[in-house]
Amino acid sequence: MQLINLKKNQSGFTLVEIAIVLVIIGLLLGGVLKGKQMINSAKVKKTIKMADELRAATMTFYDKYGVYPGDENKKNIPPKDKNEGNGTGFMDEKEKYMVFEDLMNAGFISGSYDGEKDLPQHAFGGNVAIYWTTALSAPADNYIVMWNLPWDAAMEIDMKHDDGKEKTGSIRSSEAYDESSGPIGYIIWAL
Repeated sequence: MQLINLKKNQSGFTLVEIAIVLVIIGLLLGGVLKGKQMINSAKVKKTIKMADELRAATMTFYDKYGVYPGDENKKNIPPKDKNEGNGTGFMDEKEKYMVFEDLMNAGFISGSYDGEKDLPQHAFGGNVAIYWTTALSAPADNYIVMWNLPWDAAMEIDMKHDDGKEKTGSIRSSEAYDESSGPIGYIIWAL
C-alpha cells in the first residue's frame, strides 16, 4: 500500500474566500439591478409629467384661442403659424404635426417643430402625438398617443393614473401588459 504525501503549502482558495467573493458579486449585481429599476422609475415619472404638461398646454391653447392646436384655421393664430388645420373642432391625425408647431409658437412648450414632420419623444424614446381617435374601442375623443413604451412602464402608468387594465379606462394599450409582448405598440391617454 502506498501513502500519498500531501504538501502543506498547497495554493488555492478556501471555501470562506470563495463565499466572500460570491457575496460581493451578489451585492454588486443587486446594486446594478436596483439602479436600473430607479432609472426606469424616473423615466416613467418623466413620461407622466410630459403627458400632464401636454394636456395643460393643449387646454391653455384652447382657452386662449378658442380652437384646438393643429385644428385652428385662422391666420396668425398663434403668431408665426405657418400651417393651418381644417377647423373641424377636433385634432385629426393629419394635423398631429401642426399641434406641436402651434403649441411651440404660442409659447406653451419648448422645442422646434415645423408642423410637417416633427413629433416630441417620451423618456423611453418613442414618439408622442395628440389627435382625435376611436382606436382600441375608446370613445371618440382627443388622445395623447405614445408609441413604443416598455410593457412594464405602460402598465405602471395605467395603474397610477387609471384602472391598470389595457383595454378599458382613459388609458388603453394596443397590447397586453405582458413581458412577452416587449415594447407596447402604442397607448392612448385621454386628453
